Amino acid sequence: MDKDMQDVLKRAEVLVEALPYIQKFNRKIIVVKYGGSAMSNEELQKNVITDVTLLKLVGFKPIIVHGGGKAISSWVSKVGKEAEFVNGLRVTDAETMEIAEMVLGRVNKQLVTMVQELGVKAIGISGKDSGLLHVKKKLSDGKDIGYVGEVDSVDPKILFDLLDNDYLPIIAPIGLDDNFDTYNINADDAACAIAKAVGANKLAFLTDIEGVYKDIKDPSSFISRLTCSEADELIASGNIGGGMLPKLNNCTDAIRKGVNNVHILDGRIPHCILLEIFTKKGVGTMFMADDDALTQNS
Repeated sequence: MDKDMQDVLKRAEVLVEALPYIQKFNRKIIVVKYGGSAMSNEELQKNVITDVTLLKLVGFKPIIVHGGGKAISSWVSKVGKEAEFVNGLRVTDAETMEIAEMVLGRVNKQLVTMVQELGVKAIGISGKDSGLLHVKKKLSDGKDIGYVGEVDSVDPKILFDLLDNDYLPIIAPIGLDDNFDTYNINADDAACAIAKAVGANKLAFLTDIEGVYKDIKDPSSFISRLTCSEADELIASGNIGGGMLPKLNNCTDAIRKGVNNVHILDGRIPHCILLEIFTKKGVGTMFMADDDALTQNS
């Protein structure tokens, strides 16, 4: 058998391996939180958008929730301000909020354009549209950090309407409070709240790390599958810190609120979403309910 034919057969094997996953998740909702380095690298950006568009074309109902922290920081510095963070949260005064909304809106429409270039209908919205994300002021250790919002409630009707009409929703994490003031929301928190509200089958966080480790300094301690109870034990051990701690809490909370699986993926790996969802091995860390783990192991 010549090399060209071997290459063709390998591609066919990949498609065959993906088939049961395509059947299993047909018409299911998957929320993708898009941020990190995958947003600032043009090639990775195209890979992510191509992956999500492919999910749409094979029968999934994807929703993208995007960040834009690096772009916001860049524009804040351009106007002569210095970005300030408290416990990983951006201190957001009125001027910074205005900049953040402008930048996130620009990023949002760029992503919409990229999806539509691939032949799929997309609509970009923020949490302000149709009352999607209602927030209250978020404090950091009791300190007021400005217009930073914590999601209080989600009205997902607009998302169901868009999905039913064959659109791919792309959401900027901005919301309104009771006084209709505008607040910036951590994109991880927004994605988690939205996934729970729409009853997503999967929630995928694109990050700048491979997944979860028992010991971040030990590559052999990588965890490919994690139950909520195991995640709780890992958090209690004190070995998890930095930005991973709130991510783990978001993951377990989403599972306990009805999301079937949550994935932490390295967005720097080309086509990481497809590799995790459509292959047996996967590439990141998948969170599941304790009962699901018992079923798979029985």
